[in-house]
Amino acid sequence: MVSEEHKRVLDPEHDAAALKALTHPLRIRLLGLLRQDGPATASELAVRTGETSASTSYHLRVLAKYAFVAEAEHCDRRERRWRAVHLVTSWSNKEMDAASESRAFVSFARRRQIEHLEASLVRHEADIAAGRLGQEWLEPSDITDLLLRLTPESLTELRQVLDRKVEELTTRDADDPRAAQVVFFTAGLPLAPHDPALDPDTSVPASTDEDTS
Repeated sequence: MVSEEHKRVLDPEHDAAALKALTHPLRIRLLGLLRQDGPATASELAVRTGETSASTSYHLRVLAKYAFVAEAEHCDRRERRWRAVHLVTSWSNKEMDAASESRAFVSFARRRQIEHLEASLVRHEADIAAGRLGQEWLEPSDITDLLLRLTPESLTELRQVLDRKVEELTTRDADDPRAAQVVFFTAGLPLAPHDPALDPDTSVPASTDEDTS
């Protein structure tokens, strides 16, 4: 769980322009790289994204305009270094559902998260194969998809319990030299009942849970 001072909470009524700014794929990627790997220059980010320095510089300035990034401390005054202002961007799903523009933003953001999961899996597998991660990380690393039957109250409780546990464990491991950056995804997406005879193409993957016993 991220503390409130490290969280940017978007209000669709007052942050409409900021929401629009974040719907650009490169801006989302730049913000993610700064959050994940720390401060960088436009040129460094251009190399990592395959864009031009002029492009990354422009989009960083747009992010700065809406207070997603800011100048970082640097010794070389020839080029700015940028840092992410917050670790997390969040919002109220109920408030976002009030307008088509904000609903579209939530959909866009969620699909970018799925792309991030795919990229993280590729990087994780490469790090294991190359020996950049030790064998002690093999057993606890997993991806699980479960089909649960829960009430809205139970799903809310599950999220709250998970948030508290994440806060507890990250606080405990903050100064442990063995700790590594872990990409951790959760999703709770209720599905309405459907008639398979009328909707035969609905794709329902088999639930999977890796056995770590």
